[in-house]
Amino acid sequence: MPEKADIVIIGGGVMGCAIAYNLAKEGLKPVVIEKSDIGGEASGSNGGGVRQSARNLKEMPLAMESIQIYGQLHEELGMDVEDVRKGNLRLCTNEEELETMRQAVINQREVGLELTMLDRKQVLELNPYVGEKVIGASFCPTDGHVNPFLVTYAFFLKAKNLGARFYTHEEAREIRLQKSRVTAVVTDKHTFETDLVVNAAGVAGRKVANMVGLDLPLRPIFSEAMITEAYPPLFEQMVGHARGLFYGRQTAHGSFFWGGFVGTEQFIYREGKPLFHYIGPTISQMVIDFFPVLKELNVIRMWSGLIAQMSDAIPVLGFTAEVPGFVFATGFSGHGFGLGPVIGRLMSELIMDCKTSIPINDFCYSRFHTGAEHECSCKGNAACTTVTAVCPNKREWLKSI
Repeated sequence: MPEKADIVIIGGGVMGCAIAYNLAKEGLKPVVIEKSDIGGEASGSNGGGVRQSARNLKEMPLAMESIQIYGQLHEELGMDVEDVRKGNLRLCTNEEELETMRQAVINQREVGLELTMLDRKQVLELNPYVGEKVIGASFCPTDGHVNPFLVTYAFFLKAKNLGARFYTHEEAREIRLQKSRVTAVVTDKHTFETDLVVNAAGVAGRKVANMVGLDLPLRPIFSEAMITEAYPPLFEQMVGHARGLFYGRQTAHGSFFWGGFVGTEQFIYREGKPLFHYIGPTISQMVIDFFPVLKELNVIRMWSGLIAQMSDAIPVLGFTAEVPGFVFATGFSGHGFGLGPVIGRLMSELIMDCKTSIPINDFCYSRFHTGAEHECSCKGNAACTTVTAVCPNKREWLKSI
């Protein structure tokens, strides 16, 4: 027997949970479908970086707003998410990397971000544990990190308490359409009648888009991570390589999280399973090169997973003209966790009012259409930044909530 749903969100990571929470605050009763556990994929096991620096400039307004929301999450969600704001160091080992960082600093300062370049002496003043090969770094003092699982879980709990329904270990199999409009979502266990679906499926975002006849230039890329045993406190900054080869932090419990891209995917992924005896030594050697003090530290856990990489490395957000009622919130290309709170708020604004407090035009699905005008999909299937009387995605019943 089909069940009624105000809205169905496909994906129970930080995006899906944050969107569900914000919609539940507005009086809706979202249904969230997650094929594994809440936060069981990348959302619960990433580095927890809350950063504005080293981002595409188009994402900067989102990142700068999101970091403000993060600072209030412990009060709003009623949970300590281990929010630490001691900055982000992007470490350089040669002049080429320094020049790349200098240009990034110039560009990001122009949009209002507090960011500076440091020489080796200045880096050592902030973090005396860096190795000899580090000659400088960029530094953003307002960046930081949180516990990613706690953030995702806090959004989940709050949304559930407000009436959102979560269905885990359940996979969306079909999105039914009638005259190109969304009418239902079919899983392996339920059928939900709805006229709004949010694609927050992460690496499965392309598969979900295909269910409504759309496609995305999204490919899965391999990322690896590991956790060490606990160690006395050394530093509180988020740290990473200028070219993104590795990144990490010390957690509130003393262990170190390190992640990165080892570049040997064809060798370390066999029959659907990672070969950790390749992953560990590769990341470990990079960490030891940059932080020799950690060379005797034992690794206690390793894992690997897939990241949803868009062809232009920025997400897809908003309604689409082709399928009214279908909302994109996917393709964050490995740096979406830090945007979770603001995406949750903006997608709620869009669904409730067909407008957003921060423009999202740069992230519209239509940008991939050859020869198409770059416009979003609310104004008679156009701009999501203005309310229009004929918005095909806005439902009359929303006005009564």
